[in-house]
Amino acid sequence: MSCLARHFYLNNIEYSKGENKMGSILQSLQRTIIAGVVLLVLIIAAVTTLTGNAIAFDHAWGAFVMRWLHVLVGVMWIGLLWYFNFVQIPSMPKIPDEQKPAISKVIAPAALFWFRYAALFTVLTGLSLAGANGYLVEALTLQRPVLAIGIGMWLAIVMAFNVWFIIWPNQKKALGIVQVEAAEKAAAARLAMLTSRFNTMFSIPMLYMMVAQQNGGL
Repeated sequence: MSCLARHFYLNNIEYSKGENKMGSILQSLQRTIIAGVVLLVLIIAAVTTLTGNAIAFDHAWGAFVMRWLHVLVGVMWIGLLWYFNFVQIPSMPKIPDEQKPAISKVIAPAALFWFRYAALFTVLTGLSLAGANGYLVEALTLQRPVLAIGIGMWLAIVMAFNVWFIIWPNQKKALGIVQVEAAEKAAAARLAMLTSRFNTMFSIPMLYMMVAQQNGGL
């Protein structure tokens, strides 16, 4: 084997090893999330080293972390809400009947688990953030200068209420988790769908108000 061929051969072996290691990480959701957190820590450490500006672990940093968590769970909540309304609901009539149990028995229950808990933690982290920054009462009573965020908070609270007390109880009937008669199952599915559409409608002004507070949108 020539030196050049041997060089390419060894490079291919090393590339394959690296690809296998990355594949083993990305094939597991848990390892992927851990890798994302490790990557974040490495980026922060690199920026801190290069700039010489160390993070001050004070109240402001704690409030920022709470805001970051609020954004993370909020993205999951609204992302799943829009998945249901932009993808799953419109696609169901196009799916053959024999394939629909894959959605109703496997995908939908798992998605609804993350959906409802993302809604819960979005509200909890949002309220905690407002409390930590000292504007919780003013926002909930719709006072200036936090009127925009207050409107957004109330819209989100109504949406989360809908998730836990209308959408989820009716989805349990629609998906067969709770056994009911066929007529009640159909009515529950319709009510869950209409409430999900209501939340999609609410999500548009809610997201606007959340961004408007710090960017002069209201």
